[in-house]
Amino acid sequence: MEIKDNGIVIVDFYATWCGPCQMLSPILEELKEKYKVEKVNVDEHPDLAKENGIMSIPTVFIYKDKKLINKFIGYKTKEEIERLIEM
Repeated sequence: MEIKDNGIVIVDFYATWCGPCQMLSPILEELKEKYKVEKVNVDEHPDLAKENGIMSIPTVFIYKDKKLINKFIGYKTKEEIERLIEM
């Protein structure tokens, strides 16, 4: 996957039927106020999910200035995500 934007970009690999994905979604909506958030539905884009090694969802990649700086699998609070961004 190629990230074209500088700054913080959060990429969420999710599925509509995934409970933890649904719990994470409103948090990512809040984070859109400060950061760019991209969502990738793994059912609609299986090749992209495979290319990025997605084995569990939600999986979230955090990029800063086009470089992967952190990633996590599963649900996290807004505060936990912001700590991962600041690391």
